[in-house]
Amino acid sequence: MSEKDLPSLLHQLHKTLTSHDYTRSSTLLSSAKLALLHLNALVPSPDTPPHTLSLARETLELGALISIRLQDPSSFTRYFQQLQPFYDLPESTLSREGSRRSKITGLYLLLLLSQGDYAGFHTLLESLEVGQEAGDGQGKGLEEDRFVQYPVKLEQWLMEGSYDRVWGATKGEKAPSEEYGVFTEVLIGTIRSEIASCSECAYPSLPISNAKNLLFLDSEGSVVEFAHARGWVVKDGRIYFPMQQGSDMRSEKEILVASEQVIENTIGYARELETIV
Repeated sequence: MSEKDLPSLLHQLHKTLTSHDYTRSSTLLSSAKLALLHLNALVPSPDTPPHTLSLARETLELGALISIRLQDPSSFTRYFQQLQPFYDLPESTLSREGSRRSKITGLYLLLLLSQGDYAGFHTLLESLEVGQEAGDGQGKGLEEDRFVQYPVKLEQWLMEGSYDRVWGATKGEKAPSEEYGVFTEVLIGTIRSEIASCSECAYPSLPISNAKNLLFLDSEGSVVEFAHARGWVVKDGRIYFPMQQGSDMRSEKEILVASEQVIENTIGYARELETIV
């Protein structure tokens, strides 16, 4: 397969993404990468023509997006790392026109956030800010980049303990693109698990209606399903948590205001998330 076949392959890849035909996407992607390998273009070099560099970058970017659609964060991370040498090339070598750098970078920031890798999140964000100051940006500031600002705002709200704002931002059409939904679901799951763990330690039981709001679940049926998955007991409209050794029973009044109090208690937990629960 020659370089002249790559544009046709990439056009087909775009079509499979639109139609959600990810099985065919994977096959086409393998063919495109094999063609780049034969052209010695998977890693940029001074001898690689700009047109070939552009095709290679587009192939890797599509591979990153396909990995997200397939819910494969490890593969997405590899594509992100492969793309960095292309993104580091000067404008005179590889034009930024048509690049999905902002989108891919924003998605990687969101992945780091969903994994609780706050150190990695801030390291990458700082490198973007340094690059912007050095004139390596894409024609607009980071504060104007909706793909980057989305995970940045989520991280700020997490640090504030404003979980309701995080929840609201992940619903409807507020996410910058469809791919962002994969990692925001993981992020909400992480927050939900942290709140659940704190609730188990703090209270003997909660009304199902309170737990629904507290855990950001859509229905009481979802609460019951979540409770059973964690080994909680559901009885007479309440959720009963496993008894904690040495814990004191709380009053009914304290239990009824649990939602607000538990959210406050979990602010510290959110700052120290290290893995997806």
